[in-house]
Amino acid sequence: MVRVAILPAVDSPLEMREIDIPGPGPGQVRVRLAAAGVCHSDLSLSNGTLRQPVPAVLGHEGAGTIVSVGEGVTHVAPGDGVVLNWAPSCGSCPNCVLGEVWLCADAFAGAGQPYARDAAGKQVYPGLSVAAFAEETVVAAHCVLPVPDGIPLTDAALLGCAALTGYGAVHHSARVREGESVAVFGVGGVGLAVLQSARIAGASRIVAVDVSPEKEALARAAGATDFVLASATTAKEIRRLTEGHGVDAAIECVGRAVSIRAAWDCTRRGGRTTVVGIGGKEEVVSFTALEIFHFGRTLSGCVYGNCDPSTDLPVLADHVRAGRLDLGAMVTERIGLDGIPAAFDNMLAGKGGRTLVVF
Repeated sequence: MVRVAILPAVDSPLEMREIDIPGPGPGQVRVRLAAAGVCHSDLSLSNGTLRQPVPAVLGHEGAGTIVSVGEGVTHVAPGDGVVLNWAPSCGSCPNCVLGEVWLCADAFAGAGQPYARDAAGKQVYPGLSVAAFAEETVVAAHCVLPVPDGIPLTDAALLGCAALTGYGAVHHSARVREGESVAVFGVGGVGLAVLQSARIAGASRIVAVDVSPEKEALARAAGATDFVLASATTAKEIRRLTEGHGVDAAIECVGRAVSIRAAWDCTRRGGRTTVVGIGGKEEVVSFTALEIFHFGRTLSGCVYGNCDPSTDLPVLADHVRAGRLDLGAMVTERIGLDGIPAAFDNMLAGKGGRTLVVF
């Protein structure tokens, strides 16, 4: 039996339980978790913003050690450290053929397949296909990637979501160039990765925006040159900091209509606004036809940082080893499984950066 944090029903509290996980079948691996990050997407899964069959073991940002492998698995072996990949590409759908592996049509197929049973014999589903809020998990072999050399397992967990998403938002979606100005809305786990990645890209001015004044120190440590407290005048304040022009790129990591609109409003004419945050369908953003023409801005969504983990993980590892990317600095609290519900509450209250479950 394996101890897990389980979501028994949508919009209900997580429960700590023990469930029976079978050994890996053909094309599967069993992983003993070292650490798992608590991401806002887990909160979105729990409250129904994102769909997930239940009961489910949530958690998708994690790293651990291979315990055993099923028939046909050759790229990893027992004892190997691995990063969980919650959005594996199939390689054959139209998006994968186009090279847009982050939009794979089959990436979440595993989330709809039961992978274990609880003590009462009821089927349990793996949150986002990987079920990382658990001492151990069984996943498809293409859901794991070897941990790059020199990266501690607990830090490597952040490579599975926050670091990849933040890095990709800057380098693949917003395409920030040296000397440009950037505004980052939301200083949570992903926002901190965005700030560090903007610094790595050589941005000249990096403005962090958050509702919590306590986030300023975190933001500046990650690379922010300025901090703006979110308000009705946020866009005006950012334009003031950029001589009235607005930033070259604004990256929204919250998923709220008001912050998406503010990110758009603070972007210069011809600039880029990138939305990383996942909002609900009730969050409606409106634009006039005239302003779209007049400002000539680009508004784009960003899924998983528009990354291909197989090629981007080694790049991130190089930045970590060189001291340019500090994964540990993104973590503001380390907890056990029992602390996840409180971590959800802190996220709702806008507190802290990334919370890490350490096993």
